[in-house]
Amino acid sequence: MAYLVLSNGMAFPGRRFGANADATGPLIYSTGVVGYAETLLNPHNAGKIIVQSFPLIGNVGIDAERRHDSISVAGYVIRELCEEPNHFLCDLTLDAWLKEQGIPGIAGIDTRHLVHLLKEDPTLTATITDTLPNSIMGGNSNA
Repeated sequence: MAYLVLSNGMAFPGRRFGANADATGPLIYSTGVVGYAETLLNPHNAGKIIVQSFPLIGNVGIDAERRHDSISVAGYVIRELCEEPNHFLCDLTLDAWLKEQGIPGIAGIDTRHLVHLLKEDPTLTATITDTLPNSIMGGNSNA
């Protein structure tokens, strides 16, 4: 079990993927249906935790050309991780790529609810962690 802990005191339980590390940073969202690799590589997103609003991420995997590019984000938040990508250019899974790059991710989060919270307060920061602080309120999750 892992948690996405928000600066407003809310926490969302989920399942860790990617690197087994904590991450803290400003929380931003992406509504892209495709291009999750480009979102993770975008230097504009450096040091931020990305919330991907589209519910299934990782279904095309990572191609060999992108594999050795440096991911710029601090962490990645998704609803559902596709563990068996199916694309002819797929070289490895999103989970394996994040592990190689040392980037933590959390799945099983109600990302659409999270995007709604971000629209209300775009200054939210977050931490991906295995430890839930005692003073935290429960979030909305379908994990």
